[in-house]
Amino acid sequence: MPPDETSRDFIVPPCTGVIGIHYQDSELLVIDKPSGLLSVPGRHPANQDSAISRLQEVQPEAKIVHRLDMATSGLMLIALNKDSHRALSQQFERREVDKEYIADVFGLVNADAGSIDLPLICDWPRRPLQKVCFDHGKPAQTHFRTLHRSASYSRLLLTPHTGRSHQLRVHCAALGHPILGCDFYAHPPAQQASSRLRLHASRLTFTHPTHGKVISISSPPPFANAAF
Repeated sequence: MPPDETSRDFIVPPCTGVIGIHYQDSELLVIDKPSGLLSVPGRHPANQDSAISRLQEVQPEAKIVHRLDMATSGLMLIALNKDSHRALSQQFERREVDKEYIADVFGLVNADAGSIDLPLICDWPRRPLQKVCFDHGKPAQTHFRTLHRSASYSRLLLTPHTGRSHQLRVHCAALGHPILGCDFYAHPPAQQASSRLRLHASRLTFTHPTHGKVISISSPPPFANAAF
């Protein structure tokens, strides 16, 4: 069973990746988190390196608004004061923030587009894994569009309507097309097809907390030119 990155017993390998800055003003940052970096410090004393702790070294007032899994790369929204943090967090709670992800998945996805509507719940005996549960799971919806196909893999644009833990990984696996490099839900051929999880938060669209303008930031995946 894969380790829980929040466990006191799990030490995260050092991440040499650099945080990119896509947007910055007095209220917020939009950063590009590298794969392998925690969003927030872990429970183990050795796991203090994270996106927010790095940012707070130069921006002590920086506050996390939402998280990405350690293995997922891409765009994250960071507030720079309490008022912005409150306003941006409320946008996430009201599902007013549009998020897009690029994922390379195993196998040929025949559909050009579709939706996955499968309720999710924590698989407690195998925590942090999640599972589909129609009896007690929370609603979870993901829309997808197929961008590219090869003989063995497909590239998808994923748009989550909800934000459940591991939602995109579980939904893609349930579709029969696990994300490449996923050591949580993929079978061995998909795990071994990539040295990293091929999941990248590629677009964030939100309303600025002070001037009210809609801001949309995009980021191409670092595996954009990876051979299929």
